[in-house]
Amino acid sequence: MVLTPQGGAALNPFVVVDDAAGLVTFVSEVLGVPETVEARTPMPDGTLIHAELRIGTVNLMIADRLDGWPSRPGLLQVWVSDIAEVLGQAAGRGAVTVTEPTPFYGETTLARMLDPWQNLWWLYSPAPGQADPEPDWEGGSDPVFATLDRTLRSLESRPDATGQ
Repeated sequence: MVLTPQGGAALNPFVVVDDAAGLVTFVSEVLGVPETVEARTPMPDGTLIHAELRIGTVNLMIADRLDGWPSRPGLLQVWVSDIAEVLGQAAGRGAVTVTEPTPFYGETTLARMLDPWQNLWWLYSPAPGQADPEPDWEGGSDPVFATLDRTLRSLESRPDATGQ
């Protein structure tokens, strides 16, 4: 059974990357959220075994990849007030727009970005009054699936922020 702690979320993502401190800075600056400083846990060599940022009611937890550990970037979804602003902030810090802002179902706009650590971010923003798109099987376009498919297939050989 799932339990939701008071003031928290039942599910919080944890990513393991090279240069965890860099990712913490990226997320803080791009999304405008502070790091939970008291959660930062460096090892004696400065490697971060734990860091957190509070995004809404969820904690994004980040750690440095240690020798012998694989990198484990995430597929992350976040609601933002201004997708274009977030994409611009992210691009200035090395992220790539994967899916341009696109009308999505339920009066929302969807965009995606890939950060330098290979985390793929789904960005959603409310778009009241925006009509739902026509599915590609009814003659509409398919940028939402096509851009995701192309990006995920390319990640197998793409280096992360440290060139690995």
